[in-house]
Amino acid sequence: MTRVKICGNRTPDDVLAAAEAGADFVGMIFAESSRRVSVEDAAAMVAALERPPEATSRPIPHMTSHDGRVREDVVEWFEHGTQVLLARLEDHRPLTVGVFADQPIDEVNELAGRAGVDLVQLSGDETWEDCLLINRSVIQVVHVSPLDSPSDPMEFVEAGFAVALMLDAAHGPYRGGSGKTFDWDVASEVSRHVPTWLAGGLNPGNVGDAIERVQPWAVDVSSGTERDGRKDHDLVRAFIDTVRAADTQADTPPDTTADTAGIRP
Repeated sequence: MTRVKICGNRTPDDVLAAAEAGADFVGMIFAESSRRVSVEDAAAMVAALERPPEATSRPIPHMTSHDGRVREDVVEWFEHGTQVLLARLEDHRPLTVGVFADQPIDEVNELAGRAGVDLVQLSGDETWEDCLLINRSVIQVVHVSPLDSPSDPMEFVEAGFAVALMLDAAHGPYRGGSGKTFDWDVASEVSRHVPTWLAGGLNPGNVGDAIERVQPWAVDVSSGTERDGRKDHDLVRAFIDTVRAADTQADTPPDTTADTAGIRP
């Protein structure tokens, strides 16, 4: 099943509509953006989801191999990261994500803590090493420019730092949320190796094709579920319905009736 993150939420009604539609993750933006929210607004959104007392935020388990060495294999690392996230989703769905970009680490930790978000997404020029300074599990964004070749995109991916990898378009000073797509061949190549979150220009009209071509672990949408700069809850439902339909189609075996009609043993 392809997981869904609805990003750019601004009100409790936004996150509740996303949760009701079946979102796995809801994002709120603290980075410089037209969708930026205050820590008070973010905390109100987290509170609106009414997290049960037993579903407390937990740190990522220390990811080591059986002999005690830190897992250095990229595939093993991110596959284990998905298992961590799936376990958290069993506790509480949707998980909340605070989105930051090129902000001081102390500020990121303070705002994430005050808002009570489950995960932090680093969408700027933060390094993989910066992920280790964050007090919460991190989704690290790698931005793909038109100059990037699909032949070697894995050279940008490192193990041992973030729980998840997101690919987004490189556009504008803070890139994400631009409504721009990038070369999905790059994303497809990465997704063949590690669980990948796909962002950048997705909407209800193209997300089915994106899932078919890239086969991401998760898809992330912001502007593609907005009208006039605000969340449109009908578009949120349409986006998630399209994702679920694409998953169902992928799981349905092809109809071979026409191929075998009239053929005798």
